[in-house]
Amino acid sequence: MTATATALAPDRSAGTGRVSVARGYRFELVKLVSQWRIRLLVLACWIAPALFVAAVSQQSTLPSDTLFGRWMLATGWAGPLVMLGFAGTWALPLLTSVVAGDVFASEDRLGTWRHLLVAVRSPRRIFAAKALASLTVILLLVAGLACSSAVGGLLTVGNRPLVGLDGHQLTSSDAAGQVALAWLCALAPTLALAAIGLLGSVVLGRSPMGLLLPALVALAMQLAQMLPLPVAVRLALPGYAFIAWNGLFTSPAQLGPLLIGVVVSLVWALLATTLAYLLFLRRDFTNLTADGSGRRAVAVGLLPLVALAGATVAVVATATGATGSGITQDKVQRSLATEFAHLYRMQTKQLNRPDVTEARLKATATCDKGSVRVAAEGPGNDWRCVVSWHLPGVEATGTAIYQLDVTSDGRFVADGDGPKEVNGYFLVRTPTGDAPNPLWQFDGNVELLSTTKG
Repeated sequence: MTATATALAPDRSAGTGRVSVARGYRFELVKLVSQWRIRLLVLACWIAPALFVAAVSQQSTLPSDTLFGRWMLATGWAGPLVMLGFAGTWALPLLTSVVAGDVFASEDRLGTWRHLLVAVRSPRRIFAAKALASLTVILLLVAGLACSSAVGGLLTVGNRPLVGLDGHQLTSSDAAGQVALAWLCALAPTLALAAIGLLGSVVLGRSPMGLLLPALVALAMQLAQMLPLPVAVRLALPGYAFIAWNGLFTSPAQLGPLLIGVVVSLVWALLATTLAYLLFLRRDFTNLTADGSGRRAVAVGLLPLVALAGATVAVVATATGATGSGITQDKVQRSLATEFAHLYRMQTKQLNRPDVTEARLKATATCDKGSVRVAAEGPGNDWRCVVSWHLPGVEATGTAIYQLDVTSDGRFVADGDGPKEVNGYFLVRTPTGDAPNPLWQFDGNVELLSTTKG
């Protein structure tokens, strides 16, 4: 009897001749964890993020081009968000490729399908065991990235409040909850990529394309997000949930795009897993040369996903009424004015000036794009805004100029362009030490759908 058959031998003393899913799951999990590359990935995910966040938090130069990167010296909760941005772009697609994209193909390369079928005697239970084992490993890797980066940030910088994407401050406990929720929401597109990996592993067999499929799909979705596509198309892509967690860090939270992204991702995960399951059951395991990479299998696996993409675009467009890029002049002006008011109040406290509320400031913004002859809508780095506000007891109206770089996903970077004493570069005293003027440069977020009320 082979080692596989011995490990999966049914328990005769229990009066059954079938190998349960639980026993097959344990066997598949042991097989995965015994691989050196999986062990290395687990070790890296649970150690490397903490070291990275701790190292960056000790530097004077921060990754300010990354969302929340400019706050890594101010709070330990910025580190896991920086790591989440990196993970959604690179780490999670590669991890799902290595784990889910190879879980079935490895049997083709080793030629062990016959031994496995003799021991388990059920393709259904084999599929369930392999899918659950790969899911467990992926969840372990994601948990490592989240926990390790949070521990690294908290130990290095501390459990301090976090500045949101509209300038308001989240308490330490609120920041912890939102960071955990952001990572939890990122599981939805990760499951979608894992399901695509299972489908590629079943359909393409020993072909290396099966292993690379989740990473290639993720790359294609990232490229699509960079193109000037309508907002309905962006929201209908399963990878949008890797971006939409930004809306958790505004007040009120911009939940519309996030919920749509999570639901779309879960639908993709369900369909891709179902297709992989059906194709796996129809496979001819008696033919040693057949590894599931036939044209019919590719068509059956690909066409339903293409149809799903078209259907989700139609449903999202109809349900939300979203048209165009979703980035309009009114939304940009409203987001900038709100964030400026919050950060102005923060600057006032840091400079030990009399406190003033956002309501009394009455901050407003007037923005154009390039020139008055160009329609003020859509992404671009040519947005120019003038923010105006009123201080109690002062007749003159204060003004400040900002240059905005707005990306297609609604994120913007505001760069102060005077007057220097308001939004120029200078250091202010904070509880954590000297820090740049909060009104100098800051990140913001424009909700692509209509503003959420709440």
